[in-house]
This record gives sequence, C-alpha cells and structure tokens, in this order.
Amino acid sequence: MEPYIPIIVTAAIGLIVGFVVAKIIEKSSASQALNSAKRAAEGILKEAKVDAETMKKEKILQAKEKFIELKAEHEKVILSRDKKMAEAEKRTRDKESQVSSTLAQQKKLNAALEKERADIEDKRQVLDKKKSELDRLRKSQIEQLEVISSLSAEDAKAQLVESLKGEAKTDAMAFIQNSMEEAKMTAQQEAKKIIINTIQRIGTEEAVENCVSVFNLENDDVKGRIIGREGRNIRAIEAATGVEIIVDDTPEAIILSCFDAVRREIARLSLHKLVTDGRIHPARIEEVVRKTTKQIESEIAEVGKRTVIDLGIHGLHPELIKSVGRMKYRSSYGQNLLHHSREVARLCGTMAAELGLNAKLAKRAGLLHDIGKVPEAETETPHAILGMQWAEKYGEKPEVCNAIGAHHDEIEMTHLLSPIVQVCDAISGARPGARRQVLDSYIQRLKDLEDIAFGFGGVEKAYAIQAGRELRVIVESEKVSDDKAAQLSFEISQKIQTDMTYPGQVKVTVIRETRAVNIAK
Repeated sequence: MEPYIPIIVTAAIGLIVGFVVAKIIEKSSASQALNSAKRAAEGILKEAKVDAETMKKEKILQAKEKFIELKAEHEKVILSRDKKMAEAEKRTRDKESQVSSTLAQQKKLNAALEKERADIEDKRQVLDKKKSELDRLRKSQIEQLEVISSLSAEDAKAQLVESLKGEAKTDAMAFIQNSMEEAKMTAQQEAKKIIINTIQRIGTEEAVENCVSVFNLENDDVKGRIIGREGRNIRAIEAATGVEIIVDDTPEAIILSCFDAVRREIARLSLHKLVTDGRIHPARIEEVVRKTTKQIESEIAEVGKRTVIDLGIHGLHPELIKSVGRMKYRSSYGQNLLHHSREVARLCGTMAAELGLNAKLAKRAGLLHDIGKVPEAETETPHAILGMQWAEKYGEKPEVCNAIGAHHDEIEMTHLLSPIVQVCDAISGARPGARRQVLDSYIQRLKDLEDIAFGFGGVEKAYAIQAGRELRVIVESEKVSDDKAAQLSFEISQKIQTDMTYPGQVKVTVIRETRAVNIAK
C-alpha cells in the first residue's frame, strides 16, 4: 500500500492544481465575455444615439415643412379674406356713391316740384279771380234781362219748358214710328250682314280626316325587321295597337290603317321609337306601346290647355280640358271635331260682340258645345245632353250649359247665347266640303263590328281592320280553348251576318296564344 501513497498524493495534488487552473481559465474567459458584452453594449448605445439624432433631425425637418405648409394655407386664407373685405368695401363705396347721386337727383326733383307747385298755386289764384269776375258779370246780365223782360229767370225757364214739351212729344213720337218701320225693314238685312261678315272673318281651311297614315323609313331593310321572323313582330304590333300595318312595294314607306285616329297615332309613334331603338321583338313592342299610350294621354291634356289658352278661355275644369284635347282625335262627318269646335268658338265670339253680348262667355259655350261626342265609354245619351251634364257637373254657368244642351233643340233655349251657338254650329258644319256623311257612317259600322265581338265571353281585344272587311279577335287563353276559338269565330260571323248590313264579306279571325313568362333574379 505504501508504494501507492506517493502516487495518490501526486494525483491529488494534480487534481487540485488542475481545478485551480480550471478556475483561473474560467475566470479569464468570463472576464473576456464581460468585456465583449460591454463593447457590444457600447456599440449598440452609439448606434442608438446616431439613430436618435437622425430621427430627431427628420422630425425637425417634417415639423418645419408642416409649419411652412400651414403658414402658406393661413396666408391664403388671409389673402382671400382681405380680398373679400376689399370687394365688400368697394361695393359699399359704390352703393354710397349711388345713394349720394340718388339723393342729389331727389333734391333736384324736389326743387323742381316746389317751383312747379308754386306756379300752379299762382295760376289757381288767377283762375279763382277770373271765375269770381265771370260770376259777377253773369249775375249782372241776368238782372238786366229780368228788368228788360219783366220776368224772373225761373218764370222764363218754366214758360220755355212748357212751350217745348208739346213739340218734343210730337217729334219723339214721329221719330219712334219712323225708327220702328226702318228697323222692321232692315232687321233681316242686318242679320244676314252680321252672319256673312262673321263667316268671312272666321273662315278656316277644310279639315278632312282619313283612315290611313304613311310611316316613312330610311331604307327598305327596316321592313324585314318590322315584319320579324314568320311575321311575329308585325302581328304583335297589330295585336297591341289594333292598327293594320300594310307592307307593300312602296319604297321606304309602310301604311298604317285604322279608323281610330288615337290608335293610329299610338302605332305611328311606337313604330318610330322601335325603329330608332333598333330592338324589335314582341316583348319590347308591348312595352313601347304602353309607354306611347301614356304619352298620348299627356299630349291630349296639353292640346286641351293650348286650345283654351289660344281662345282666351280661363278657369276651365281639368276634366273639360281633357275632353277638349280628345276632340283632336275625333271627327264628325269627316270634319275634325277640335277644328270644328275652335271655329264655332270664334264664330260665337264674333257674333256675340256684334250683338253686344258677352263674347268670352260665347266663346266658352262654342268650344264646349260638342264635348258630349268624346265620352270615354259609349253611351246612349245624346251628345248635347251629355255635354250639358258634364258642364253642369264641372261648374259651368247656366248660360253655357243651356247653350250646350239646346244646340240641337233637345231642350228649350232660355238664354241668348243658345241660338248663337246653334247658328254658329250650323255655319261651321254647312260650309262646302266641311263634312262627309259617308266617313261617319263607315266609322260607326267599324265600331259596331268591334262591339259585337266584345259581346261574347272570353274576348280580350277586338279590332276591325282592312276597312271593315276583317274582324280580328284576341281571346284569353285561360277561358277559351282551341275548339272554343273555332266555335267563337263561327258564332261571331253569324251574329254579324244577322245584325248588320254591309257590302262584301267580313272575315272573322280569332287569335288564341299562350305565353309563359318567368323572371331570373
């Protein structure tokens, strides 16, 4: 064991020395790490100080720029405010100068008025003196005459009046007798003269309506688009408007045929919109026709307003104004009803003025005398009575109402305006070429054709086309089947054949179609 003791001691000493050396080395490396950390911290602090200085400089620059910008804006505001103040001061100075000039002019005018007032006062005093002098002289002359005639002024007047009474009565009776005989001789001649002068002064052009309108096209290629594939577009237009569209070899034109002027105008405007827009298909056609119908209704009201303004008629009820506008699209025996009513109004006004009556009231009665011819729904009431009822309903005066109701002798005339309206109506209608009886009976026959179709169940629309040679009936697909449509066509034709008298043949076409419409959202 003893031989190992030195080894163990040596080993122990070695371990101790190694431990000490290791501690020394560890302390040295820790000191180095600490120094390195200090140096890194100093570097970071230095960089932070540099960054802080840089940021400080940038913030200072930004603050300076912001200050300069705010200062510039402030200067602009101040300049604008100074400019406005300068303009206000200028306006104030201008107003002050205007006021001062006005005051100066006013002073001049006042001075001139004072001078003129003084002159007038002097003249008035002179006139008063002259008047008193004249009164004194007149009184002196009367006293001298009384002394000469030995009569007072009152006695002289009484004697003169008594001497003139008998003579005046005799002369008056003779004058009255002569005037009555002359009036009887010239009354008829003067009446004719008034009527002839009135006709000459109020003569207008003839207005003969027809049943055909020509729609001009830019080129013939549009005709194909209007007809559509297998004729679907033209059928849709005819079904929506009730107007027959004739497409023939006439270059750059198609013909619209219908007895109803309103339908024809709706079709014309609708075609114009469709051709201009370029989109022509059944759905678009129906939409355009609906919009055009509303437009025509607005135009009717506007025509009524323009008419009453042109004639100088005021205070007319809006419903009566609409009735006047509807006259534009109505004819009476071939004579446009609005032109006829305007002509009668002017005739009545002129004739009433010649006779010393109220010309404005006469114009009013003349314009409204035929409003019963434009009802929104057909009625059996005579148009004169219907027009009188409308006039009473909308607050017209009794003279106007009586003139409307009595112009065809349906009621008794109770005012002087009534015979004037009757005479002027006859004058306007009796002019050569003013009316055509044939057209009115023709239109009535077409209306009767359509009324017969509406008398059957399930009929939605009915249009008489081709001058009454064809009746086109559109039925509701839910109520009328295909078999029922054929039966309905036969029944309508038999009804027409039994109840009406007409030349040639009438073709009855019943149209039934089913549409399925859905909306994609």
